[in-house]
Amino acid sequence: MWVLLALLSAFLLGIYDVFKKLSVNGNAVFPVLLISAITGALLFLPPTVGSFLFPDFFHSIHLYVPAITAREHGLIFLKTLLVVSSWILAFSALKHLPITIVTPIRATGPIWTLIGAILLFHENLNWLQWTGVITTLVFFYLLSTAGKLEGINFRKNTWVLFIVGTTLLGASSGLYDKYIIRQIDRLAVQAWFTFYQVAVMLPVLTVVRWSRPKSKRIPFQWRWSIPAIGVFLLLADFAYFYALSYEDSMISVISALRRGGVLVAFATGALLFHEHNIRQKGIYLLGILAGILLISLGS
Repeated sequence: MWVLLALLSAFLLGIYDVFKKLSVNGNAVFPVLLISAITGALLFLPPTVGSFLFPDFFHSIHLYVPAITAREHGLIFLKTLLVVSSWILAFSALKHLPITIVTPIRATGPIWTLIGAILLFHENLNWLQWTGVITTLVFFYLLSTAGKLEGINFRKNTWVLFIVGTTLLGASSGLYDKYIIRQIDRLAVQAWFTFYQVAVMLPVLTVVRWSRPKSKRIPFQWRWSIPAIGVFLLLADFAYFYALSYEDSMISVISALRRGGVLVAFATGALLFHEHNIRQKGIYLLGILAGILLISLGS
């Protein structure tokens, strides 16, 4: 069951990535981030308040959000800092890079999660996993050659470094999720995470956007894809945390399966944004996903 939930999360994440690209193209990044975060928080407000007022009802519909301790709030807040930092890098880079470059880089996330699992949880790689790691890295290098055809130097381009940074932060967040989801109820984690992300983003938005001279601010344009970001992230995370809550679930496999959502984003991006070298980048993406599949099978 947790595998099916991970696949559902992957599909929803793919749609989420497309809405992100639609929202930030030629638009101010931080207001987009904040509005999408507020959308998720508003959707989780009724079950959080309702669980306190009508616990039996929310238990019956499986949306009960239990009270948690101060320590547990601290653990969730730390997760929020990791994720928001990752989002700031991701949204900024997505505005300046083709989605068909961004999504394959993000697809390498499970490798870094696996490396973290080796270092932190002392997991050992078998021959199939090593084959998957090498395969993914080879195709990641080939993807960098495709980027050069579009004038994107992977070693010198700031936005590529941003995407690499967000991928590493995402891997760290995945490992951290494995740690906290065994201690805290999954709905409590997701609910308070949505609230804390608004609390973290609001001062960041105020400082970064309003400290700039008005002449240098990128004007904000309202688009209906902006709240859709929050909706699809909430649904994807719901399936993700549900998958993690299973005792026999494996974060390395879930992380790899969730990256399958890049197929949705890649295909939709190719059709909507008419980007270049789609066939070549598509082959390299399939190579990256093949490496991730080998890692999953080895797990």
